[in-house]
Amino acid sequence: MENITPPFIKPGDCIGIIAPARRVLVQEINPAIRFLTGKGFIVKTAPHLFAGFHQFAGTEEQRASDFIGMIEDPTVKAILCARGGYGSVRLLEHMNFRKLQQNPKWIVGYSDITVFHSLLNGWYGLETIHGPMPFNFQSEGGTNESLDCLINVLTGENPKYTVNPHPLNKLGKAEGILVGGNLSILYSLSGTNADINPDGKILFIEDLDEYLYHIDRMMMNLKHGGKLTNIAGLIVGGLTEMKDNHIPFGFTPHEIVSNALKNFNIPICFDFPAGHVEPNYSLIMGRRIRLEVNDDGATVSFEKPSIVQSFDSQKEF
Repeated sequence: MENITPPFIKPGDCIGIIAPARRVLVQEINPAIRFLTGKGFIVKTAPHLFAGFHQFAGTEEQRASDFIGMIEDPTVKAILCARGGYGSVRLLEHMNFRKLQQNPKWIVGYSDITVFHSLLNGWYGLETIHGPMPFNFQSEGGTNESLDCLINVLTGENPKYTVNPHPLNKLGKAEGILVGGNLSILYSLSGTNADINPDGKILFIEDLDEYLYHIDRMMMNLKHGGKLTNIAGLIVGGLTEMKDNHIPFGFTPHEIVSNALKNFNIPICFDFPAGHVEPNYSLIMGRRIRLEVNDDGATVSFEKPSIVQSFDSQKEF
């Protein structure tokens, strides 16, 4: 069954900003507010957006309350997660996304926000956007290309991306629902209600700042746990700023992924510009896509949504 597409937004609509993970500062979010208001949107910040509790953006109760508040606020049409870090998984016991399922809104973010992508795409049957977060809108951070791409997707563009060839690519064509996100987060969700079921789907992975042997361990977990056995294809985003031990591991992160799938006859696209990289293209998670990898590169095209909610037709709480 196809997932539900939340209503697209337009200038004049209200966008909410929450911080479900690591704490953020006012000066880190102001550029995003200026950017979004410059695009004609109204921005509403959560009551505890700039709260702090150790490294977190407030306590679990505060962060969950902000998230629930934005879901229930009828004026808010999309919800941007301010940044990743760590902490999203700690909200799951405090959250019930049934009201979001009844009245879908776009949830946007990446990295630690993979927790919500995985849960909402799978358990609740909703599409979400893997894309830049307000923390990335700073002048030294996200590029106009990344941010304009996000706005285009939020306002209804059906994206199609073409990327350069990579020597480790595996040629082929595949169609399927796009799932996945940050590899470390997917690994940590194994066995939970937010765990992914990638069978028959196209898996996307990316990661940052991990030891090479950690990447290998996580790929072995996916492989021997059966998560790779029946996938239709694989898209590998940024694998950046990796670390190694004094005795080198011996393989690059791309080679580690390639080696884990060497016996799988599926198309694989490496170095797709999404994740902790620039540009960071927005991906509609939970949407059916077509992946085509050939000698000239790779193309990722998103099908038109089959079930689109409208704000006028949403159910009452």
